[in-house]
Amino acid sequence: METSLAVRFLSGGMNIVLVLALAPLFEGILRKVTAKVQSRQGPPIWQPYYDLLKLLGKEDIESGESPAMQRFASWLSLAAILTLAVLVPMGTSPPLSGAADAYLLISILTLCGVSTMLAGLAAGSTYSLVGMSREMMSLMTLEPLMAVAVVVSMVHTRSMRLDAVLNGSAYVQAGLPLAGILMLGVAIFAFQALIGRLPFDIAEAETELMEGSMVEYSGPKLALFKFTHMAKLMVYGALLVSIFAPWGSGLPAPLNLLALLVKLLLLVLVVTLVAATHARYRIDQAIRYYGGLLGLSVVALLLALYGF
Repeated sequence: METSLAVRFLSGGMNIVLVLALAPLFEGILRKVTAKVQSRQGPPIWQPYYDLLKLLGKEDIESGESPAMQRFASWLSLAAILTLAVLVPMGTSPPLSGAADAYLLISILTLCGVSTMLAGLAAGSTYSLVGMSREMMSLMTLEPLMAVAVVVSMVHTRSMRLDAVLNGSAYVQAGLPLAGILMLGVAIFAFQALIGRLPFDIAEAETELMEGSMVEYSGPKLALFKFTHMAKLMVYGALLVSIFAPWGSGLPAPLNLLALLVKLLLLVLVVTLVAATHARYRIDQAIRYYGGLLGLSVVALLLALYGF
């Protein structure tokens, strides 16, 4: 029992180390490929590491309406994404699958968006409040998509255990998994918005809102939010891969981790190409888009409930 518990803690620590070490690298690859697509030289791949170190070394200036809430929101964003990292399989089974269930996973997913809303509310400026309102509208229509994906997996597996739900659960049924295939399409089309990348970075919109909720942030707190934004690409990607593209996860270590990183790299390239070739949506366009995906996800849930 003690050995098993030690292995789980070690596996969870490895997941956190992976996210801390590789999330900026995936961000750097995204920036470099974007530049190449747009015929620019672009920054070096290691630039996100330099950016984070520079921000961490700056003075922590507090200029918002509620400095205590600003500090809380920045640390909440980091805590939420790292907690999500130890609940998602990254080359191994979910490290804390015995200590959590699918409902906790859904709650942590929601906290990632709530932290950004709190940040905008605590800043109190006009731009941050507009960014917060956009984040709230997106949260109300986007987060249910991931929740429904997890619930569909729960219905398929007849279990709330994370190791069952996050193990290719879209394909556990014999025959053609209509609900799983439909939910896969929804997840793919929603992924760009879930991680806040163009054309769905509406809550930040640098050219309109000067980064929205983050406009009053600088120094270490901004570094925490920036890292959370980078880590979403990796952690949300690992979550999508574990549910809908589990192939290779059964390989012996470290081949299973290599398979995951290859799939994440392909996902990053898709995100990059979409972001580099599309203009930002207006908030009303985005909400209609999210609403359509939410409708399809409800159809997928009904199919799953009826055994399809």
